[in-house]
Amino acid sequence: MKTPMQELLEWVRATLPMDLDTSRMIEAKIESMLEKEKEVIMDAYIEGQRVFDKFPHTQWTNDQAEQYYNQTFNTKEK
Repeated sequence: MKTPMQELLEWVRATLPMDLDTSRMIEAKIESMLEKEKEVIMDAYIEGQRVFDKFPHTQWTNDQAEQYYNQTFNTKEK
């Protein structure tokens, strides 16, 4: 599975002529948004685990959220 931003970046690279400044600017903007998208997904994962945790003392960490993100969205960081 890919995130919407990953899909958009793939589409831009496959569709737009990458020798144009506008295309490269669009690509750069999408790349800059990938980290923000990842943070939002990880925050949602942590909050979801916290809300439904049967053991309130369990601390959900960024490491667990990042592992979820990497496994779910086919990143290179597995």
